[in-house]
Amino acid sequence: MLDAAAIAVATGAASNVLAYLLQGRADVLRTRVSAIFRRGTAEEESHALRALDEHAEALEQRRVTQAEVTAQWSSVLTAFLTAYPEALGDIEALRSATPSGTKTVNIGSQHNHGRGTFIGGDNHGTIRVDGQEEQ
Repeated sequence: MLDAAAIAVATGAASNVLAYLLQGRADVLRTRVSAIFRRGTAEEESHALRALDEHAEALEQRRVTQAEVTAQWSSVLTAFLTAYPEALGDIEALRSATPSGTKTVNIGSQHNHGRGTFIGGDNHGTIRVDGQEEQ
């Protein structure tokens, strides 16, 4: 049985798993998760990486909630820590690592009038291939 501090570390690491996934940083996360699960068997590492990919896809497609992902990773990390207490340092590193570079999305609109090529928005007017203005 783990003590409260170890469970808190696993829970914090699970929260960061979610944070990385929400920011589209699964590539960075794969490296961290692989480092943790290398302490176990090759099968455990493979299963963890597969779960990571599945959760990334499920979050993107809204088939799973953020709370479910956090709870599942908390359970996985706690069970792994119980079996491999020496992984505490690696799990602590994941817990204390904050994903950098927040992704932002800019949503806007474009409304164009006149002659020319307008990419990604509305176009009102004419576009002629020969470059001549329409009378």
